[in-house]
Amino acid sequence: MLLRGILYALVFLLCVMMFGKVRSRAVRQTVLLIAGYALYLTWGYWFAAVLLASTAMNFLLGKWLQRRPSGFVLSACILLNLALLASFKYLPEIAVSIPIPLSSLQRFSHFALPLGISFWTFQAMSYLFDLYRGEELDPTFFEFALYMVFFPVVIAGPICRMPEMLPQFRSQQTTPWHGIGRGLRRIAMGVLMMQLAQLLGQGILAGDGINSGFDHATRWTGPDVWCLAVGYGLQLFLDFAGYSHIAIGAASALGFTVPENFTRPFQSTSPSIFWTRWHMSLSFWIRDYVFLSLAVLRRELWWRNLALVVSMILFGLWHKASVLFVLWGCYHGILLVLHRQVQQLQRKIEEKFDWTPPATLWSAVSWIVTIALVSLGWIFFRAKSLVEARQMLSAVLSPASYSSHFLSGSLYALVLALAVGYVIVLLVIEVLDRSAAEPERAQAHSGSGMIALLARNRWFWVPPIYILTLLLVLIVTHTRGADAAQFMYRNF
Repeated sequence: MLLRGILYALVFLLCVMMFGKVRSRAVRQTVLLIAGYALYLTWGYWFAAVLLASTAMNFLLGKWLQRRPSGFVLSACILLNLALLASFKYLPEIAVSIPIPLSSLQRFSHFALPLGISFWTFQAMSYLFDLYRGEELDPTFFEFALYMVFFPVVIAGPICRMPEMLPQFRSQQTTPWHGIGRGLRRIAMGVLMMQLAQLLGQGILAGDGINSGFDHATRWTGPDVWCLAVGYGLQLFLDFAGYSHIAIGAASALGFTVPENFTRPFQSTSPSIFWTRWHMSLSFWIRDYVFLSLAVLRRELWWRNLALVVSMILFGLWHKASVLFVLWGCYHGILLVLHRQVQQLQRKIEEKFDWTPPATLWSAVSWIVTIALVSLGWIFFRAKSLVEARQMLSAVLSPASYSSHFLSGSLYALVLALAVGYVIVLLVIEVLDRSAAEPERAQAHSGSGMIALLARNRWFWVPPIYILTLLLVLIVTHTRGADAAQFMYRNF
């Protein structure tokens, strides 16, 4: 793992230096393609072979779809991609669960999951959907292969789309220094976030983290479940948003803009808003290519609601083919439908009684309800089994269970400290950005001169704080011989 990380860093830095000077499109594309496959090969020759086969298949399918743009051809293309994805992602688990004498699928049980197959398969399918919808796309095989193996995003996204990436692959603009600096800052932010996620997972004390709370605990009270649910949501956010910062930052340092994946999801005041801020590249993919395609088939309200639930179930199945993930997707689909019903009811009340609830109070209540419901959903996402999920939800619904707790106080303190710390960091960033954007207005208010000074000189005092925080987290997480941080979304 360490050697692979060093190799990634060296290749990345070499590409950054080259893209800051070289304008030749052919040279830039060649270097990126070689770098992408060289790094992907470090995960396994077989993985690279599968990726290359998918690339060739989808490039040819795209040509077929351009010659015969029909629903039948598109369906055939999508089914071929889903069959490839299912062969590696779903069949092994199905084969393991079926008794050997009754199944001929046992040969699939030993298939290893190619790294990032869910992400680059969805990229390929978005290309096919865009062709069918009339997008003028004419990538060469070289450019399409680069689209599939673009190394900042090939492991775990964000999921890119060809209409946005192809012009950038053909650009001859060198990367400006401010783009490189912005990219490196995002990488640094992502590294810290992933280390904080590891800290949450293992806990301050050995065996007192979120992972242990789900995997080794056998009893939970109401407060325990809420602590684990909120803590796991925060852990998953820090881990995946941190990785996304690294991927987006690496692309930015090379001069590329890729989609954002997270935009302050814990500020959401409704389930609908949450899914426009959490894993955005996938949620928008599901919206554009699944929900909208289903919703236009019928005009009735019940059908649109059903299409919404089905889309979210597919969202869950994308992660893993298990009952728990189906329930997680169905749960969020129902939340989205209920939110629409609440909106309709609110409009009727406002029209009938000419009354609108106070905006501040309504926003606060909506935020509390949204975060609570989203947090409960993580139980389906993280629980080991249906039995465990049922036990945890029963504890939440049992008033008598709120009088005690089984989890350690250190875990409660850690979850609270990181949640509060995250809020404080967001508030500080917002104040500094506002002060930097409107210096004249800031100076007009008493006491804001110091804030304006800090905003102008933030790159003198922020790095020392960052370094001290990172060192502290590294000391806590690694003094007990812990392994290097493992990216959680590699499992999907």
